[in-house]
Amino acid sequence: MAISLAHATLFSRTSLFLSRNSRSLTFCIPFSTSSSSAAAASSSLPSDKLHRNKWRSPVASVLELGGVKIGREDVMRDDPTNNVPDTIFSKLGMQLHRRDQHPIGILKNAIYEYFDTSYPNKFDKFDDLCPIVTVKQNFDDVLVPADHVSRSYNDTYYIDAQTVLRCHTSAHQAELLRRGHTHFLVTGDVYRRDSIDSTHYPVFHQMEGVRVFSPDDWEASGVDATSHAAEDLKKCLEGLANHLFGAVEMRWIDTYFPFTNPSFELEIYFQEKWLEVLGCGVTEQEILKRSGKTNNVAWAFGLGLERLAMVLFDIPDIRLFWSNDERFTSQFSKGQLGVKFKPFSKYPPCYKDISFWINESFTENNLCEVVRGIAGDLAEEVLLIDNFTNKKGMTSHCYRIAYRSMERSLTDDEINELQWNVREQVQSKLNVVLR
Repeated sequence: MAISLAHATLFSRTSLFLSRNSRSLTFCIPFSTSSSSAAAASSSLPSDKLHRNKWRSPVASVLELGGVKIGREDVMRDDPTNNVPDTIFSKLGMQLHRRDQHPIGILKNAIYEYFDTSYPNKFDKFDDLCPIVTVKQNFDDVLVPADHVSRSYNDTYYIDAQTVLRCHTSAHQAELLRRGHTHFLVTGDVYRRDSIDSTHYPVFHQMEGVRVFSPDDWEASGVDATSHAAEDLKKCLEGLANHLFGAVEMRWIDTYFPFTNPSFELEIYFQEKWLEVLGCGVTEQEILKRSGKTNNVAWAFGLGLERLAMVLFDIPDIRLFWSNDERFTSQFSKGQLGVKFKPFSKYPPCYKDISFWINESFTENNLCEVVRGIAGDLAEEVLLIDNFTNKKGMTSHCYRIAYRSMERSLTDDEINELQWNVREQVQSKLNVVLR
């Protein structure tokens, strides 16, 4: 269960197309698009849009995931349910978690090191599974209720009514269980429509761990199956927390997830405050039953890599993980966990306000998608600063948008153009009335 530390939590799955490469599996939805058609699609785009969205490189990366050919039109389809923007498509295949000199990759490898040392030759590792999954795999297979908010178009990126960009690496759990894997770690990029601030980004990275037990395991322990799995889980994750953070005070919080029972969150006391590290629990028997493991019990955990990396490396803004600026990338080296980031400059923000009368369909996530689509990573924060309802029952919102580049000073002309485009797109796409 890959559980985001900065977002609401859930599970998920992937499958349909798979190929083997050594011990790894690659899952993806099969597409009919050929490489020639993908090339044709790219040639039909205006050159300035190609340059701006830089989607050629991600396509090449995705093509390496099991040999499945994925073009822009496969993800951004002409479908009424499709809500994937260019800014999200451009991130497909970038796979920060597979870069050994990147903070996300360094953290992933440190976790691998812990499991390799503590459980030699036990855990299979998967970090190249395709992020395109079915609705069934993303929600149904992990018992997410039909009316759960995470299923809405406001929260999830839909390719079509039955296909999404995974919200969590749990999207692969059921398939891996059915394939016979009993100890595994899954790491990958996940996608959620979200707010804009220093700790939230629509693409982030998660790691999920699963361990399955047979009757011989808990019968020998002298306790019932659920207690055995829960005790083993806590011992494993306390060891992981010590490996990453050193000797720290910890506490377990009882919580609820649809896919585990009992369920827990692990918090550590770090830098003079309590920090949520991960979510976990004993896997619901229904999930194991559907995967052909009726006589087993299992545990699962999930953690958000950005959340932990921001703490371990002192990275103040989640957008920095996507920076190609050498002043950022040169500060990190393979195997060097916890090197403290040194800010290379602090450029001034520029604030612009936008006010409008909202309608019943308005959501803040939709507003943030519009702002991201225009300003990209220049949008540092979108904050509601005022709202009121008049005597006619009409509600007004005022949002303050902070524009800031992490690499240079923005000009007045740039900012004014961004804000003008935001106002225009907010009015036309969200059907609100500007004030």
